Amino acid sequence: FGHEHAGSVRADHMERPTTSSRSLELFVSALNAQGASAALGYLNAGVPHRFSAIYRLFDDRFQNVLLLDKQGEPTPAFLDAIPFEVSFCQFVLGDGFFSTDDSAADRRLDGHPYQGVMNSYCGVPIAGDLIGTLCHFDLMPQSVLKEEFGLLQKAGHALPGFVQKVKRFAVARS
Repeated sequence: FGHEHAGSVRADHMERPTTSSRSLELFVSALNAQGASAALGYLNAGVPHRFSAIYRLFDDRFQNVLLLDKQGEPTPAFLDAIPFEVSFCQFVLGDGFFSTDDSAADRRLDGHPYQGVMNSYCGVPIAGDLIGTLCHFDLMPQSVLKEEFGLLQKAGHALPGFVQKVKRFAVARS
C-alpha cells in the first residue's frame, strides 16, 4: 500500500454511482491495485458527504491517517488529531457504529462540543482490537443509504492490515 499517511485527497469530478454497481470486491480491488487513497475515494463516491477518513486510535486521541475531501482542500488542523473524549469516533468504538444525519437535532449529542459543527457523521470500526474508525462526515446535514452503510461496514473489515502498517510506519518515523 505504500506509506500513505495523513493527508487530503481530491475527489472532485467523481460521479455518484448507483448502489447496484458498488461492492466490497471493487473496494478491495482498488485497495490492492491503487492503495488506500483510491479505496477511500471509491467509498466517498457513493455518499454525499464532503469528507471520508481513516482514523487510528493512539493513546488518548484519534489520529487522521488518511482524509479525502471532495473539495480538495488541505486537511484542516482540527481534523488531524481529535481527543478521544470529544470525537464522534468514540461512539463507534463503544457501540460498533455511529451515525447522525443532523447532529444539531440529535439529542444523543446534547452538550457535545461538535454538535451542530460536524453536522453529519457515519462511522464504523476498523476490525481488530480497537484499531480505529472508517467514516464519512460533513459540515452540512447528509444521510447515508443503507447499502452504502453496509459497504462501509464491510470495508472496515478489509482495512486492519493497512492501518497496522501505518502504525509501524509512524513508530519507525519517531
